[in-house]
Amino acid sequence: MTEKIPTPTIEDYLGIIYTLQRDGEQVIGARLSELLEVSAPTVTITLRRMQRDGWIALTPSKRIELTPAGVESAKAVIRRHMLTEWMLAKILKLPWSKVHEEAHKIEHSISDTVELGLIDKLKDPSQCPHGNPMPGLEAMSEKWQPLAERAVDEVVTIKRIHEFLEDDPELMAFLEANNVLPGEKARILEILPFNSTMTLEINSKSVTLGYEIAKSIYVEK
Repeated sequence: MTEKIPTPTIEDYLGIIYTLQRDGEQVIGARLSELLEVSAPTVTITLRRMQRDGWIALTPSKRIELTPAGVESAKAVIRRHMLTEWMLAKILKLPWSKVHEEAHKIEHSISDTVELGLIDKLKDPSQCPHGNPMPGLEAMSEKWQPLAERAVDEVVTIKRIHEFLEDDPELMAFLEANNVLPGEKARILEILPFNSTMTLEINSKSVTLGYEIAKSIYVEK
């Protein structure tokens, strides 16, 4: 029988598996090991426990998929995380680049009562401070495209910084310092394939990003 309440570790796995599935990426143990920064044997042991408790299922090709119970629990922890980010940003006025890291320390202890209070206080936001849609509202971002796919001289509006970029505090601080933020307009000044970079102009200042970063920043033309 499925546990009624997943542990914080299980919640971390559920959130990442949900995000990978949402992005259409194949979920395998090696990818989880990379993202969670834990050993492959640790991932294997945890996945076995999750399968036993009904959070995930393995396909015949050994791909990992969330069960309906796993999907609902993943949505719950992601929603609590995003609400906590907004609480830290709007109420405590923490820097945009720091709210993800701090929210991760708190999200597992948010009760249903506090969650409902935050939804009311924050007026039920549809996205997190970094532009990622709340679970169930992913359709709003379907037309946004990776920055790396846009061309020189185009003007775009930054809409979203992918969740996996949020795990790099130094990168997030760099993006914040250079106004690479949701809602900002950017002109693409230069693309240099030989060193895999692109340069933007935002608020009359230039900033250079690597392709790999630009692939995970979503924009609207």
